[in-house]
Amino acid sequence: MHTLPLTIQNMTVAYQKKPVLRSISFEVSEGGLVGIVGPNGAGKSTLIKAALGLIPRLSGDVAIYGKPYSQQRRLVGYVPQRGSVDWDFPTNALDVVMMGRYGHLGWFKRPGRAEKQLAMECLAKVDMTDFAGRQISQLSGGQQQRVFLARALAQDASLYFMDEPFVGVDAATEQAIITLLNELKNQGKTVLVVHHDLATVKEYFDSVMLLNEQIIAYGPVEETFTADMLQKTYGGRLTMLKQDDEPALMLNLR
Repeated sequence: MHTLPLTIQNMTVAYQKKPVLRSISFEVSEGGLVGIVGPNGAGKSTLIKAALGLIPRLSGDVAIYGKPYSQQRRLVGYVPQRGSVDWDFPTNALDVVMMGRYGHLGWFKRPGRAEKQLAMECLAKVDMTDFAGRQISQLSGGQQQRVFLARALAQDASLYFMDEPFVGVDAATEQAIITLLNELKNQGKTVLVVHHDLATVKEYFDSVMLLNEQIIAYGPVEETFTADMLQKTYGGRLTMLKQDDEPALMLNLR
């Protein structure tokens, strides 16, 4: 039987006894781009972190290709929010990308020429070859994000979690990211992306999860990303705009 990349059952997460996610259950099929959207404080980043065991769960089971994450780390790539990273850490772009190979090498084996060459190829894919020796603290926000994407590529995972990769990047980087996401999809990889820009959801993703502490809706974009479901997700924080008699182009007022 073919095992799904991600299955989550009855996952509940709380901060200081206040539930942030309630009874989350869903599964993700192989080879698609899934957008996770919802208002601030809806639990989008928490969902990813709890799935990866970075924060504790009150309850629930998470399976990566049928097994616990602790047994499947090599199959999972993670791009955290840029704001959660210590960019003053004294390391250069190439070293950051080579960190993506440690799961394959084991911590005690030093990366060699093959790893360095692969890391350079990954930097080339995000147009960052010229910055390989640059300290990460000296890179722009968009360049830092590209380096983290290159690290995820170097990992050669099957399932990727990306937490707001488009936030604070320039238009060229945004285009580079979406090109990369489509390339991963075409290779049969599965990518979950926490996303904030409702205007690009239909363009970027195959499926979408509308989240606000609970899953309001989850499925193919054309069926799920509707004015009705968005109103249920965002409530009064959403203004509906009509455009060419389309039911809605959405403006998130946050």
